[in-house]
Amino acid sequence: MTRPNNPRLIARLTQIAAAIVCMVPLSVGAQEHRFDESRLDRVNQVLQGYVDRGEIAGAVALVQQNGRTVYEHAVGWADREAGREMNVDSMFRIASQTKALTSVLILSLMEEGKLNLNDPVSLYIPAYASSTVAEQNGSDITIVPANRQITLRDLLTHTAGISYGTQPHIADLYRAQGLGPAAGNGWYTADKDEPVCTTMERLATVPFLRHPGEAWVYGYNTDVLGCVAERISGIPLDELIRTRITEPLQMNDTHFFVPMEKRERLVTVYASDDEGKAVRAPEGARGQGSYSDGPRRNFAGGAGLISTVRDYARFVEMIRGGGEAFGVKILSPRSVALMTSNQVGDLHIDGRGFGLGFETTERYGANGMDSAGSYGWGGAYGSIYRVDPEVGLSILLMINQLPNTNDIRVKYPTMVYQALE
Repeated sequence: MTRPNNPRLIARLTQIAAAIVCMVPLSVGAQEHRFDESRLDRVNQVLQGYVDRGEIAGAVALVQQNGRTVYEHAVGWADREAGREMNVDSMFRIASQTKALTSVLILSLMEEGKLNLNDPVSLYIPAYASSTVAEQNGSDITIVPANRQITLRDLLTHTAGISYGTQPHIADLYRAQGLGPAAGNGWYTADKDEPVCTTMERLATVPFLRHPGEAWVYGYNTDVLGCVAERISGIPLDELIRTRITEPLQMNDTHFFVPMEKRERLVTVYASDDEGKAVRAPEGARGQGSYSDGPRRNFAGGAGLISTVRDYARFVEMIRGGGEAFGVKILSPRSVALMTSNQVGDLHIDGRGFGLGFETTERYGANGMDSAGSYGWGGAYGSIYRVDPEVGLSILLMINQLPNTNDIRVKYPTMVYQALE
């Protein structure tokens, strides 16, 4: 067979061949090799640097591309004082990363026809029929009726106006109800010897920060949704999440309270001191918490879960897969698309939106090196996760440090992206 010698024809055939190659899905192995291994090694050095400088006690990092692990590393100590090393199966308090699971639970109930996103919360928790707002004008505070009822959609998008009650002009009112400053940093309920719905009904008696739909306000929203799920199903939240999400996905180390036989795997909480060094946090709501020895009765849908980086990666892979992974279907692709697209307009942060449980990246550069269309969130103890569909990446990091004043949550994703060819 003779080869064509027409330059234009050769160029056109080359373009067609290139297009055909681009149409063929890359294999998992090919995707793996999109990482520069020498640059990926830099991640180890950076993470170890935080430990060596004493800025963190330890961490576990995981990167997956199209469902395959391309990087996994445990560094430092799970309990520095006891000499217990960090391992990839160490268990962390994931705080607000719990919100994503509770949000998925709500969407699964929607898919079963048990609720509508625009339902008023009062349909399930009557105490929310007449919520109030603390309007502030200088030093003057006026408590007024909310301009409308709060909906489930408001709660999912954090536009209900509900905060954690730590703002100075409402803090005393929340404290009197065992909320806000009386609950650690506001979100902590693991030490409460009462069901979550009892706590959330009491929340309805205090004024909220803003009117529904008026602003993006981070707070108890997802905890209220946890109560809604219980009311609809008649089943405790821990059992709902276990039977509908964690058990099907084989997330065997994800619990609201640590099983007694796994206590030695729970990571110690540290805190950044005035010099930025990690020091052991005290016992109690602002420190170690009651995740081992507590009453084990209050299941906080917004902040209560314990998990491992490998477990959470399985949940993330289900979301990245459009609601399905490991032969298990949790949600429909349309529901996942709804959850991972911006539903709040410009109420959140410039260049970032918020869906139904996830922060979204609306333009490249708005959140580090995330591609537009990425989504994720994090937890108060320092954990983060991001999903970047454009390059098939899931990026996870777990630490347990509160407060945490270093920049590891910003630098770690950057180090992952710089290794991507």
